[in-house]
Amino acid sequence: MLSKRILYRPTRSTDRSTEPVARHAAAVTVTAAHCGLLLIRLTFGLLMAGHGAQKLFGLFGGRGLTATGQGFAALGYRPGRLFAAIGGLSEFLGGLGLAFGLLTPLAAAALIGVMINAMATVTGVHGLWETDGGVEYNVCIAVVALGIAAIGPGRLAVDRFFRWGAGGWSEAALAVGLGGAGAAVTLSL
Repeated sequence: MLSKRILYRPTRSTDRSTEPVARHAAAVTVTAAHCGLLLIRLTFGLLMAGHGAQKLFGLFGGRGLTATGQGFAALGYRPGRLFAAIGGLSEFLGGLGLAFGLLTPLAAAALIGVMINAMATVTGVHGLWETDGGVEYNVCIAVVALGIAAIGPGRLAVDRFFRWGAGGWSEAALAVGLGGAGAAVTLSL
């Protein structure tokens, strides 16, 4: 009897009472790809949020907003404390946004913008490799953020309920466009 049930699978269900349950079960399937994307988002996002918390609050061995502001002022950002707050908030909120999969294109844009600024003002003159103080690390952060915006945050994200939760070309373009525009405005001031 069991073998008949396994071998005989009608192409169209005659019992409509189980159809919504079957659709719902398929809708909540979590794959290894969803878990892998969650792992990337959590690791990357929380580390970026921690990096921002170093600047803003002096957590995790960071210097805090006052000392970070002095460093920004030395780079030519005036007022340094304001730009340090903007950079720290961009990393903190952008990292949390990616970790939770919340407003993913905007979170990616925040990180991309900060990394463009870092490349233009600090690491760009040192070449590619991080061992020489180059852009390697900044490029990796920007590309991961852009990749998550393009792919979408996955099923295990708050954004799964919204249209932009699936990712795509427009979400990636929004992340690059807003990040680049924010960086251009900041660098021009």
